[in-house]
Amino acid sequence: MNQRNLALLAATTTSIIYGVNHTIAKDLMPYVIEPYGFIFLRISGAAVLFWILSLWFPNEKIQKNDMLRFVACGLFGMTINMLMFFKGLSLSTPINSSVVITLVPVILLVLSVVFLKERISWRKYIGIGLGLFGALVLIFFGVKTQTNAPNIPLGNILFLINATSYSIYLIIVKPLVKKYHSITLMKWFFLIALIINFPIGYNEFSAVKWQVLPSLIIGKLAFVVIGTTFFTYLFNIYALKQLQPSTIGAFIYLQPVLAAIFAVIMEADSLSPLRVGSAVLILMGVFLSTRKPKKA
Repeated sequence: MNQRNLALLAATTTSIIYGVNHTIAKDLMPYVIEPYGFIFLRISGAAVLFWILSLWFPNEKIQKNDMLRFVACGLFGMTINMLMFFKGLSLSTPINSSVVITLVPVILLVLSVVFLKERISWRKYIGIGLGLFGALVLIFFGVKTQTNAPNIPLGNILFLINATSYSIYLIIVKPLVKKYHSITLMKWFFLIALIINFPIGYNEFSAVKWQVLPSLIIGKLAFVVIGTTFFTYLFNIYALKQLQPSTIGAFIYLQPVLAAIFAVIMEADSLSPLRVGSAVLILMGVFLSTRKPKKA
């Protein structure tokens, strides 16, 4: 298998892990661990793994004028982003989370227009409108509550904040990617996020009775820490060496499909006409807003 095919396999595996994660993480909250405690576990575990891995890579010195940007990346990419996602997942459903996350390319485009003064076409404006309309329909006209989702509208709003925070991270991290090795970035981002999250999530983390947890639960927790956090970042790093970012970004559209299939099989969630319709609107919006114009 050549390098490009391996990179495609890595990107596909990442989407599969993320798709499965929507249901597995939901199943653990709040009965096993509360959302903020879960984030503390996820970030601290990933930080330890990336610092251990960094022992096999050159030790790069961080320039003083980049330190504030490092803190901002840890805040938006590994703190606000994750906190809002897991808190939203505890209130809403796996399928809703996987649908709203596909808005990232649309939100990224909006932020590029606002902060980077990027000029966009009428087609992209229509795409932005469709995507946001689909998200608003899902938030305000969908099911309000269900057995394992006490406040679906609020959870969906938190998913939007999560997607916005991650989009901001993608913008501010861009200059750093060109200057530092990926492992250097990950180890510092997660360490910064760990420091920020300590006062937020440690109490919920310490409230878990770890010594009495069954092996199946420990396995699910390990999947989120090792699979969803550590390996997905490694796979994306490898894929970026062989593929264009736009190619990797397209794999995000697999998440709603994979997440819905897994959630339905595990009986953790169900499909409805409104959810399917909202997903179609969002995906149409993403397609129009990210489509490149044909060359003359």
